[in-house]
Amino acid sequence: MNNKILVADDEKEIRDLLEIYLLNEGYKVIKAKDGQEALDIIENEDVDLMVLDIMMPKVNGIDVCKKVRETKNTPILMLSAKSEDMDKIQGLMTGADDYMTKPFNPLEFTVRVKALLRRSYYLNNNNGSSEESDLINVGSLTIDKTRHRVVADGEEISLTAREFDILYLMASNKGRVFSSEEIFEKVWKEKYFQSNNTVMVHISRLRDKLDKCLNGEKIIHTVWGVGYKIEK
Repeated sequence: MNNKILVADDEKEIRDLLEIYLLNEGYKVIKAKDGQEALDIIENEDVDLMVLDIMMPKVNGIDVCKKVRETKNTPILMLSAKSEDMDKIQGLMTGADDYMTKPFNPLEFTVRVKALLRRSYYLNNNNGSSEESDLINVGSLTIDKTRHRVVADGEEISLTAREFDILYLMASNKGRVFSSEEIFEKVWKEKYFQSNNTVMVHISRLRDKLDKCLNGEKIIHTVWGVGYKIEK
């Protein structure tokens, strides 16, 4: 079945252009001209991925992302005409999985979309029947690689695909300190660039989610000036 993708942008030219890129890859496309229309659509239809422009009328992309994250883990790719770090950080802190600045290369856009859909597929479908689930225990936390699930004291913690990948990377290498550059290149599989705050933002959000379920138990430790680690 073809993946269904929602494209929300107040510029008709951008919506139509992204639709062409996505249709060429065999995806189904639904378009929204503002944030409210996007919210209305996902109330009535299941989509496999959302492409959200940050600056939209009625409801902006940041607020749409926040609303979606209250109930869904649908992959979200944020778009912005701005390149400032704060814009990127704000988008990621609301739970977006990835971020691109306009104008962007069509090939890069489709590669990012495919990567997000691939992670989402494994997240939702690797709940296999194998009894040999790849489990890692860290304190009261259980990380199940096969099923892409994280459980604390019987309660499942809802993580985005990126957050899970970061957690699993460190948990499967207990005691090892990972720099932001290493984490970015292993999880995003792209070249790290200077002043990239993406990893910091994702780890901050990941910690917030873990703290809410672990009653103060610290899982991810910061090694100042070096990076992050999970203890044995």
